[in-house]
Amino acid sequence: MSQALDDRIALLAPALFHHLGADGVYARTALFERVIEGLTKLISRYRDPSAEVMRFPPVMSRAQLERTDYQNNFPQLLGGVCCLHLHGSAEPSLPGGDWAAAASTSDLVVTPAACYPVYPLVAARGAVAEKGLLFDVSADCFRREPSRQLDRLQSFRMREFVRVGSAEQAFGFRSQWLERANELAGLLCLNYRIDKASDPFFGRTGQLLAMSQVEQSLKYELLIPIYSSERPTACMSFNYHQDHFGSTWQINGKDGELVHTACVAFGMDRLGLALFATHGARLDLWPERARETLGL
Repeated sequence: MSQALDDRIALLAPALFHHLGADGVYARTALFERVIEGLTKLISRYRDPSAEVMRFPPVMSRAQLERTDYQNNFPQLLGGVCCLHLHGSAEPSLPGGDWAAAASTSDLVVTPAACYPVYPLVAARGAVAEKGLLFDVSADCFRREPSRQLDRLQSFRMREFVRVGSAEQAFGFRSQWLERANELAGLLCLNYRIDKASDPFFGRTGQLLAMSQVEQSLKYELLIPIYSSERPTACMSFNYHQDHFGSTWQINGKDGELVHTACVAFGMDRLGLALFATHGARLDLWPERARETLGL
């Protein structure tokens, strides 16, 4: 089964992607983007009318990300932005002609998840109203995990719905989306399962954090067999952060309590790939329900 899936993806790849000289970095074809546009519209139909829409750049403040402790929890994934500092010289002097040796880290990092920039924005607004907040955010993201498999890109697109409010509001939002995901996957005619998961924390301490995350049921993933039915690919995640971001950014409700947060994340490129892996490259041969859902 796994080899058959792997062979199928290899045959599909030229119709969907163009390699750009580095593993996990690809140009997407018009065929692939047509499906992504349909997915984008479908997800927007699930957006709460009160949600605030934000679209973030592919880079964010290094200081803001460091405040979340990302560099210690996930150092293996972090990408920084390095720049040349020429100190006003008209002719740069580069050691051995190597520009990279003359570069140094800047005040920017590459955004690892679409929701990270939203929390400092919320903190800057002051106390959160009793009804809480909802956001629809997206960004081109980066994680340093180069792979030749198309379900594990270094540069990828993420869409998220984020809930900020009381513990009951955040947990209820996550629970609601665990139910909605079944409906969404059904509309797309995808084979899937939803299971507990953990983030890829680094080191021995990270292993303990991951175990705690699973034990507390803080993270679930929607898994689809893209390359392997034994090790399916996580295409959506459903995360209850408790008061982690509330504590990090000192975001309080009107009652003075730290807010809790939750998010549902859509891996746009993975969902697109899952659709092609399941239904093939011929859109006219896809199940009618999936084509109607995506407007194809």
